[in-house]
Amino acid sequence: MKSIRKRIKASVGCGSLGNCETWRPFCLCMGLLLCGNSASAAQRLAPPAVYTGIPAALQISPAPADQSRDPQTLGRVSGRVVDPSGVAASGATVKLTAPAQSLDQETLTDEDGRFLFVDVVPGALRLTLSAPGFATQTLPVNLSPGENFFVPQIALPIATKVTEIRVVPPPSQVEIAKAQIKEEEKQRALGFIPNFYVSYIPNAVPLTARQKLTLAGKTLIDPVTFGITGAVAAIEQADDEFGGYGQGAQGYAKRYGAAYADTVTGVLIGNAILPSVLKQDPRYFYKGSGSKRSRVLYAIANSVICKGDNGRWQPNYSGILGSVAAGGISNLYYPAHDRGAGLTFENTLIGIGASAAANILQEFVVKKLTPNLPNHNTANPEDH
Repeated sequence: MKSIRKRIKASVGCGSLGNCETWRPFCLCMGLLLCGNSASAAQRLAPPAVYTGIPAALQISPAPADQSRDPQTLGRVSGRVVDPSGVAASGATVKLTAPAQSLDQETLTDEDGRFLFVDVVPGALRLTLSAPGFATQTLPVNLSPGENFFVPQIALPIATKVTEIRVVPPPSQVEIAKAQIKEEEKQRALGFIPNFYVSYIPNAVPLTARQKLTLAGKTLIDPVTFGITGAVAAIEQADDEFGGYGQGAQGYAKRYGAAYADTVTGVLIGNAILPSVLKQDPRYFYKGSGSKRSRVLYAIANSVICKGDNGRWQPNYSGILGSVAAGGISNLYYPAHDRGAGLTFENTLIGIGASAAANILQEFVVKKLTPNLPNHNTANPEDH
């Protein structure tokens, strides 16, 4: 025995046979057999303990698995959705929610109207079904652990349509007339000459007294009106009409003032004041249809007749009396030897003749030269 122990010690201690750790199990067994002191030998030959650095009391054990997510407890929710006639509601949206569990799943029904939710946590659930054109349905579902819950066939009711009807009062006559006047104020022959007193709408709404006065005022302050008045005064001075005014700048200024005064009195009295009092429309209503002869006669007649605010044709008292009043007032500022009844009636006849000529031009010429016309005019093949 002693010789064997010496050989083992020599082999362990010299290291000639390799790493001591390789022979440690062998030595341990031999020590237990030969030395008989198993405890001390095990302690001497056992490897040192590994230091974890964390006390055993503070080490945390792994958390137990969530029993609610146990595959054995998860359930299924399925069902079928149809319309009121029993036809499958394909493509309906189905939501499965459980606020207490923060569950929110969504799916669409198949061609047969069926839906399916798998791996659903059991508990109190809510099923919401919706589809375009149908009222939304909400159903409670109480799912037990591991249950395969089939919802009875669900029929979606048709959504009730709410039709809102708003009764909007029609625009008043004043508002319609205001809109028509705005269109007439855009009418300018050649793009710049005022053509306000022509209506291309045959059934235009009659103007109020205020609107008649407003239209007259816009005509009188238009730059083209001042330009035409200046041209008239220049022609009168070149022909030495109303010689009492003399020549030169002073004579031209007097002629200009007299011509503009004629325009003011004629427009205010004949197109605003008297038409308001007598309830007549001062505008010319474009005919635009019929033969040329009928249109010429219509244009000439409109120099002595007009349409009343009641829509009926009647003598043009406003225009005729307006010309007479303007001629009478002109006796206040024309030269003394040019005054008298002759001047008054002369201006009246000139006014009537000028209206007839202007109306003929309106029927056949001016309309073609006037842009921005309303779209409600009477069409005439001869105009195109």
